[in-house]
Amino acid sequence: MFTGIIREIGVLRGMSPQGDVLRLALAAPRTAASVKIGDSVAVNGICLTVTGVRTGVFSVEAAAETRRLTTLGTWRAGSRLHLEPALRVGDGLDGHYVQGHIDGTGTVTAVRAARGGGRLVTIVLPPALAVNLTPKGSVAVDGVSLTVDEGPFRDRFTINLIPHSLAVTNLGALAVGDAVNLEMDVLVKAARGAGQAAHRMPAAAAPLTLEHLRALGYGAARRKERT
Repeated sequence: MFTGIIREIGVLRGMSPQGDVLRLALAAPRTAASVKIGDSVAVNGICLTVTGVRTGVFSVEAAAETRRLTTLGTWRAGSRLHLEPALRVGDGLDGHYVQGHIDGTGTVTAVRAARGGGRLVTIVLPPALAVNLTPKGSVAVDGVSLTVDEGPFRDRFTINLIPHSLAVTNLGALAVGDAVNLEMDVLVKAARGAGQAAHRMPAAAAPLTLEHLRALGYGAARRKERT
């Protein structure tokens, strides 16, 4: 579990395929000093398992399915990537609940200057993901916890990047045509799933009453005991 608050920007040192698995080495002194083999780290929003640690560098591995569903296939040696180690007991929840399970990718379609030195970035996404957008709701873009600022919500949304976000993340470098990892709000997804499940449940044929229970035979054993 993560919060979407970036703790460090790491640099991809290199990638090496091992069968269907791709091993990535990331230079990130703070993160490497705080993790051990088996820990989870969100890399540009993707939850990956630490498989090796040495001074200033740690390694993770990604399966073929992860590469298919995310922007990982566009990464190259030298790429700067958002890093967030998994939450520990007692850590603050400063962003929103993020699982590190990427729902899909979106594409930047517009970048505009905003008042106060910020930036407005519009991202188009598949309709299957857009159904999880809500006004002022949350979305993780390349692992960064953000608030949906503008619609329409049918196939796109706009985020308002404040100067602080531009300073501590890579999002200020986004340009039209760039692909980004998207994780929709897990609470919205859960609510939609519960609503769909309730809709599929068959309606009760009749209200449950005492007479109905007696007709089904409930209470008959107790009546026999009394006679």
